[in-house]
Amino acid sequence: MSSLRLIFMGTPEFAVASLETLITHGCHVVAVITAPDKPQGRGQELQGSPVKTCAVQHQIPVLQPTNLKSPEFLHELRSYKADLQVVVAFRMLPEAVWNMPRLGTFNLHASLLPQYRGAAPINWAIINGEKETGVTTFFLRHEIDTGSILFQEKEPILPEDDAGTLYERLMKKGAQLVLKTVQAIETGGYRALEQSMTGELKSAPKIFKETCAINWHHSTEAIRNFVRGLSPYPAAWTRIHEKVYKIFRTEALPSDAGDRSHAWRTDNKTYLHFRTGDGWIAVTDLQPEGRKRMNIQEFFRGNRLDK
Repeated sequence: MSSLRLIFMGTPEFAVASLETLITHGCHVVAVITAPDKPQGRGQELQGSPVKTCAVQHQIPVLQPTNLKSPEFLHELRSYKADLQVVVAFRMLPEAVWNMPRLGTFNLHASLLPQYRGAAPINWAIINGEKETGVTTFFLRHEIDTGSILFQEKEPILPEDDAGTLYERLMKKGAQLVLKTVQAIETGGYRALEQSMTGELKSAPKIFKETCAINWHHSTEAIRNFVRGLSPYPAAWTRIHEKVYKIFRTEALPSDAGDRSHAWRTDNKTYLHFRTGDGWIAVTDLQPEGRKRMNIQEFFRGNRLDK
């Protein structure tokens, strides 16, 4: 239970776990701020965000501003008299918003800050071959992802992890950290620490489709990490005979696994191998243009890749 008046800000599924956890543990969420409804699906019908759906189910007022600086929105936000604001996977906030509550505004970030500041920390941690990541709560300030750290929890990155499996674990771990942070702020049981800026800082910029193209000249391990870090979304991709194929899973092959005179090879039954900068790699899950995801055996039951 908490007597604090909370405003929760978030949009995607990742934020829903935190909102549900706060509600389940008796926290007083007086309003939810989320993105405006967007047209989705074949019919392009307007649909609310996952966070909006959750808030409506719990009968919590929902605000969906298009302009976070508009006087009308700021007036309505102020009317809820929040003690604290909680941000999970939302847009950048102006100072007029994050500085409004008497106890401030904190954010959940899916990395061990100051490492992997930016929009895609889960993806980049795997792409870069990290063995560990985590979640961080921190107070907001002007520069994005730079505020004083409240709490951190570490999470190992397993060899078989992709962005999807790590996302699920960090979503759940992050929800518990959000609850812990709210409880600590209410009791004063925390010590905010400035982010340490020593050593190399790795960033996590937004990922675009064109940056998801596989460079087969990279090492086998780098390509495997690249594919893992982009699976299942937005997905790494390559071209074969001018057609785009999304690649979701690969397996490393011995570096001396055969003739390297071709860029790729297949028996059109059980395997599709690509030559890498230092060996070969097998594609085990892929998706042709306009088709569903399938394993390589399923793919070859209805397709051929002739040289």
